[in-house]
Amino acid sequence: MTSGQRAAQIWPVLSLAAKNRQVLTYELLSQLIGVPRYGLGQLLEPIQSYCLANGLPPLTILVVSSDTGMPGEGFSAAQDVPRHQVAVFSKNWLAIGCPTPELFDRAVRERPSNGVPELVRT
Repeated sequence: MTSGQRAAQIWPVLSLAAKNRQVLTYELLSQLIGVPRYGLGQLLEPIQSYCLANGLPPLTILVVSSDTGMPGEGFSAAQDVPRHQVAVFSKNWLAIGCPTPELFDRAVRERPSNGVPELVRT
């Protein structure tokens, strides 16, 4: 399964979390989708890249470490985490629908984002 296909599975989970104004730990997301925690960064990158490329709030900001309550070091879409989480909660993600695996793959090619520091400074 490609990272774009996995991203298409993760998107609805994050969309529902946003609708319910919830953050998810990496551990919980790992359990929900059946992927080891250490493999999540590469699966979240297509979602982060898609959001950046399409001017959407950073949906992956809802996935946080249980130790710090903050996104991991691969998250680079925003610096003011609480403010951007509110923006994510305010967006109607269910109305947007889930991008296709191909759109996720294209977003990563056009705007790679995992571990790229300071993409957005707002």
